[in-house]
Amino acid sequence: MSAIQKNVEAASEKYSSTFTQGHLALPPAKKYLVLTCMDARIDPAKAFGIELGDAHVIRNAGALAQDALRSIVISQQLLGTREIVLVKHTGCGMLTFTNEDAYRIVDANLGSDASEELKSRDLDFQPFPQLEPAVKADVEFLKNTKLISDSVAVSGWIYEVETGKTRRVV
Repeated sequence: MSAIQKNVEAASEKYSSTFTQGHLALPPAKKYLVLTCMDARIDPAKAFGIELGDAHVIRNAGALAQDALRSIVISQQLLGTREIVLVKHTGCGMLTFTNEDAYRIVDANLGSDASEELKSRDLDFQPFPQLEPAVKADVEFLKNTKLISDSVAVSGWIYEVETGKTRRVV
């Protein structure tokens, strides 16, 4: 067992020994979801005031709305969420590369078979060159898709990894 796996096991033992919230309902109590980046410097619960059972938290590289759409539809249509809070962040890795860069790195690290698979899948890593325009574009995407009701409130934010502050963009 790896050191990481041992840590998961030990943390689970400690957490479960005092766990008392197994009664919480499946749908989020406050009927909202947060879409944020997978960046390890973001603790959504602490940074955005989310208690266990309050909200769905969807994380992916760059807090990309198109990437999260399947989960958002499930959250809203099957579990009743009525608001989306999209949070990107400063210092995001998605600001540092292009699709061409990603394809080259995969080819160099994993070889031609992996490179061919990327090409056959036509995978778009969806990097973005500027933060605020990316927040606005994702909010627009969410507001314009027919898969999300017009009654759903959508807002876009930027979390500053340097200060821990979150500011509204749109």
